[in-house]
Amino acid sequence: MADKKFEAILTLLVPQVINLICENYPLDEMTASKEFYESKVYSLLEQEDTKLWHFSPLTLFNMFDEERTTGDFQMPEEA
Repeated sequence: MADKKFEAILTLLVPQVINLICENYPLDEMTASKEFYESKVYSLLEQEDTKLWHFSPLTLFNMFDEERTTGDFQMPEEA
């Protein structure tokens, strides 16, 4: 995938995940953004070859939630 298309996908996905974090945790947008950007989930998401960008914002949030709760997360099976 071309870099610009990949960046565009991230530009669409990331705010949706951060919004879900704000809805489910008592965090403001800045804190939620910081936590997400520092997560293992985001680290893998920004690597195009991991294909995490195929997942929905809700699935990415659930992965983040699992990581935040347990310190790690399981990669979901693709449907």
